[in-house]
Amino acid sequence: MTIRATVTGVGHYLPERVVPNAEFEATLETTDEWIRERTGIERRHFAAPGETTSDMGARAARAALAMAGREPSEIDAIIVATSTPDLTFPSAATMVQKALGMSGGFAFDVQAVCAGFVYALTTADALMRAGTAKRVLVIGAETFSKILDWTDRTTCVLFGDGAGAVLLEAVETDGAPADRGVLATDLHSDGTFKDLLYVNGGISTGTAGVLKMEGKEVFRHAVSKLAQTAEAALERAGLSGADVDWIVPHQANLRIIKATAQKMGVPMDRVVVTVQDHGNTSAASIPLALSVGVERGQIKSGDLVVMEAIGGGLAWGSVVLRW
Repeated sequence: MTIRATVTGVGHYLPERVVPNAEFEATLETTDEWIRERTGIERRHFAAPGETTSDMGARAARAALAMAGREPSEIDAIIVATSTPDLTFPSAATMVQKALGMSGGFAFDVQAVCAGFVYALTTADALMRAGTAKRVLVIGAETFSKILDWTDRTTCVLFGDGAGAVLLEAVETDGAPADRGVLATDLHSDGTFKDLLYVNGGISTGTAGVLKMEGKEVFRHAVSKLAQTAEAALERAGLSGADVDWIVPHQANLRIIKATAQKMGVPMDRVVVTVQDHGNTSAASIPLALSVGVERGQIKSGDLVVMEAIGGGLAWGSVVLRW
């Protein structure tokens, strides 16, 4: 028998404030048309003053629990993927744990920037296969609006805030590719590319810092590495691009999404796209898109879903999952 980490609930949360591209025209040398043409982004959500990453993560978690019909007391672990925790420590996950009223189980954060959610899913899958946990909340939550340089038109127009969550439950299966749940994962990182995407703050500087990015170089790496990692995970699962019902990619840039799908031979009508409404929400973007895809009626039980992401580090990876 094989233990599969199976999704039983999904949910998301977006802050109330919606920021259209036109809002940047008053302070930056940019236009709505320029942003749309280069990124596909039309609007994004920004957290309210005092609204934190853990606040949003807890809201998304409650939605996932409600869909699954589970109570917080039934959950063994919480993993939060984030690069924008409320505090240096304790983890945002423990704050979500408190917000949900959980006094048992364990909680921790995973930091792999935009690839954080696939790293967190892979970690949850390993915990469940090892028998350490039977029910795990995996959350991606970010408040990137707190670390943006508002004078840099090449970065500040790209990002947004939000959270998404999935509830995974351990299910015994025959270990076949037709099983529901996580079928295969693939993770990578290469620290030699640190300077392509980073925040220039932290303990060493005594400041929170702001995001810095070499956009053209990140784009180049993203297109090749995302297709490669997705294909590697599919091969491990004994599947191919022809078997894929939906790609749910990291929602960074519409051009990257299109180029990756083309490399994989998957048509765009089988790709869940939310970047136009959310911008790049880093570790939150895949679970947000998953939840929206389910809400739209796109993703259905039995569908084969491929998730792939790349972020600062560089860190990248993918997960193949049957819904």
